[in-house]
Amino acid sequence: MVFLFAAGCGEKQQMLSITTGGTGGVYYPLGGALANVLSKKMPGFQVTSEVTGGSVDNLKLVGNDQADMGFAMVDAAFDALNGRDRFDGNPLPIRALAVLYPNRMHAVTVQQTGIRELKDLSGKRVSVGSPGSATEVMATRILEAYGIDQSVERERLSAVESVNALKDGKIQAFFFAAGIPTAAATDLAATPGLTIQLLDHADAVPKMNAKFGPLYAPGIIPKETYPGMVADAKNVDVWNVMFASASMPDELVREVLAIMYDNLDALESVHKDASQIRIENQALRISPIPYHPAAIEFYRERGVTAEHAS
Repeated sequence: MVFLFAAGCGEKQQMLSITTGGTGGVYYPLGGALANVLSKKMPGFQVTSEVTGGSVDNLKLVGNDQADMGFAMVDAAFDALNGRDRFDGNPLPIRALAVLYPNRMHAVTVQQTGIRELKDLSGKRVSVGSPGSATEVMATRILEAYGIDQSVERERLSAVESVNALKDGKIQAFFFAAGIPTAAATDLAATPGLTIQLLDHADAVPKMNAKFGPLYAPGIIPKETYPGMVADAKNVDVWNVMFASASMPDELVREVLAIMYDNLDALESVHKDASQIRIENQALRISPIPYHPAAIEFYRERGVTAEHAS
């Protein structure tokens, strides 16, 4: 936390930062809404939301005391806790505050490319997500499950950059993990002369879980999600978690959680996926990282036993 003097007076304010993601996803508007609510409801605090590359960046920033809270996909959070993959040899002291909602991996192309199945991406130029994102980690694992991770020409672009590159013919497909609908895919679906095509990839789940642990589940992106879809897309789901450093003060954890749960309508107003944030979900053993002790106490007081998957 950083202290600053409020303008026009001698009062000290504490700065809190929430790391989010790129502007084309769900983390960004959700973090902005949460920051606004916390700033209004927590006297003496100024809370900001920060644009980042995504989960991996968020975990590193919070884990290295450069930010206070953040959002991440649980697979990236599990890697950070255990010091593996992008965090090799550098385990981070992070703790869960709340399980949020499931991210749905989008494997996106347009019908005009002629690509109809995920295996057709072999030899194609594909964006696997921006550097510092959990999308990149997850996309790589999906491609590996299909045995084409070495034959894809990779680009590392954000969702917005990927959509623009696909429109311009610079790439043939892209991956992006987010809630639904996600703004970038909605923009692509609305582009005249192009018809969005989401590629099924749910059958990658068994191989992914066998190698990385029970982090993934098969899911569905309904055909009503984006204009132009002609069938439901069978995708890979992974949950999101709000997390903080293990050293975050207990009182602050309890206050943040109380305000968030008491003002979920403000979060739902910026994205409907916030409607899936429920106290009772904390008892489902979804988070692979331990809860902060103060979060466990908070949920116990509200009648829920918060447990992490082990």
